[in-house]
Amino acid sequence: MDDDDRPRPRGDAASTLAREDLGPYSQDELAERIALLEAEIERVKAHRDKAGAHRAAADALFGKPSS
Repeated sequence: MDDDDRPRPRGDAASTLAREDLGPYSQDELAERIALLEAEIERVKAHRDKAGAHRAAADALFGKPSS
């Protein structure tokens, strides 16, 4: 089974954030939270793209393994 096929662990940060009550936050605090989350999304996308490029280079060099 590929890692991508596995369900996300219940205790991961995204699941924890999704369950958090946002009611107590002010609009300024929510805006700051959004900015932090958007920055984290960009960081994760950059890492994903870098990993994808690394994988593509390895596949090109060694050939794509059969499933």
